[in-house]
Parts: sequence; structure tokens; C-alpha cells
Amino acid sequence: MGCRGRAAKRDLLRLRLEVASGRVAVDPPGGSGGRGAYVHRDHACVEAALRRGALAVARGLRLGGRLPREEVDRLRTRIEEVLAQA
Repeated sequence: MGCRGRAAKRDLLRLRLEVASGRVAVDPPGGSGGRGAYVHRDHACVEAALRRGALAVARGLRLGGRLPREEVDRLRTRIEEVLAQA
């Protein structure tokens, strides 16, 4: 999504839409149900995806529009936490 490169699912970080809240959530193990989108477990790839607004057009998330700035910031923080734990 960010760098548009390919990798095995196990090497990617899954993002999914929480239907109840309408927020994008990080799914580190990738085991939650529903559709999702994937990004490399790499800071540069994550930043590229967020900067380009790639989440808004990801078919697996079906957001239908750009994320508000505060939502992008919240998601960036959560992704950084997950990447730091890996």
C-alpha cells in the first residue's frame, strides 16, 4: 500500500476497519475477521501510505474518503507502537 511492493502476508502489517466505530485499527497478528489492507512493517512504507492517502482508497478498508488528520495521527502512533514491539 505504501511502497506498492509485494511481500508474504506474514511480513506485512494488517489494517482493518472496525465497523462499530468506523475507525481503522491495527491487527498485528492478522487474525481478526473481516476485510483489511496490508502495509510493510517498515516506517518508510507506513509513512508513504499515510502521506499518499492510500488507506482511503484501499479496497479492503472501503473508507470512501480521506481520513481526518487526527485519525491519521492516531493510526500513525498505533502503528509505531506495534512496530516498536516487533
